Amino acid sequence: MLDVPGVGVGHATVVRDEPEPPAGRGAARTGVTVIDPGLDSFASPVPFGSAVLNGAGEVTGLLTGREWGLLETPIFLTSTMQLGRVYDAACELLIEENPAIGAEVVIPVVGECDDSFLNDARRMQVTLDDVRAALRAARASVGVSRPPDEGAVGSGTGMQCLGWKGGIGTSSRVLPSGHTVGVLVMTNFGEAERLTVDGVRVGEHLDPEQVPGAVAGVAIDPGPKGSCIVVVGTDAPLDSPSCDRLARRAGLGLARTGSTAHHGSGEIFMAFATGQRTGRGHAPTVTPVRGSALDPFFAAVVDATEEAVINSMLQAQTTTGRGGNTLHALPVDDVVALLGRFGRPAT
Repeated sequence: MLDVPGVGVGHATVVRDEPEPPAGRGAARTGVTVIDPGLDSFASPVPFGSAVLNGAGEVTGLLTGREWGLLETPIFLTSTMQLGRVYDAACELLIEENPAIGAEVVIPVVGECDDSFLNDARRMQVTLDDVRAALRAARASVGVSRPPDEGAVGSGTGMQCLGWKGGIGTSSRVLPSGHTVGVLVMTNFGEAERLTVDGVRVGEHLDPEQVPGAVAGVAIDPGPKGSCIVVVGTDAPLDSPSCDRLARRAGLGLARTGSTAHHGSGEIFMAFATGQRTGRGHAPTVTPVRGSALDPFFAAVVDATEEAVINSMLQAQTTTGRGGNTLHALPVDDVVALLGRFGRPAT
């Protein structure tokens, strides 16, 4: 996602161990991640689209974004029970930056996934300062050439993916037109046996209970629950209907990794395009990319989403949280060996 010019990504990671409530706040394995479309998104909103594959989740501002086709705020990601707190903090912080906000109401875009397997959701673990830190980090990351932070960071700190430790993953593609498509995922879905890498069902050959360090009697797999939030960004001049179409393709990328969008899982996708940015209340002046010209963008979203999911696992560390519950890091060497056996040498 950081490869998209002008777009920033920042995290605030919240990890603490206190006595269980009511004596303390328990184990915190959570955080906040911010995707900033750049500049002042209230004064200069960008085209926005979304799609819902399975709706067992929540994103504030999605209805307004669908109605107007515009993204007016950064996108904030956090855990389910923290959504209201992050929304409140986002309102306060954006008003601090631009006093026009509040005189004209905006609805910050805040999405969530359930991290309660590792994170104690009985206490509000995220603070205003955490949201401020993530937003500042996103702003500071713009134009900085460095690998993105992935895995158990920010809002991905307590997340699981396909039976293993998940979290935040990113990937991008540069198209022949010169435009960039970036994808950020917050992964929290799926069953271990369905994990698929490069078309190989490696999950059928990996057992989280057999990894080194696994402790008998300790819960290590929360089962087929959770969600996945996917955010797509591009510097191309796309309008809102085209952003809807890009967002919808994220589901194909998830399917490649083993997702079946379980009953209780919320697969919610968003896309924005900075190449059609205009002043507030002004009509775009750039001719948008439409129709069959979108085909390379569709392919980029599918490929980058698949890769971002796998990256979220490859970069995550084994994490123990609430009640000793543990999510193990994906055993990379075992995965590489399996890919080789099935004629998919890792690169």
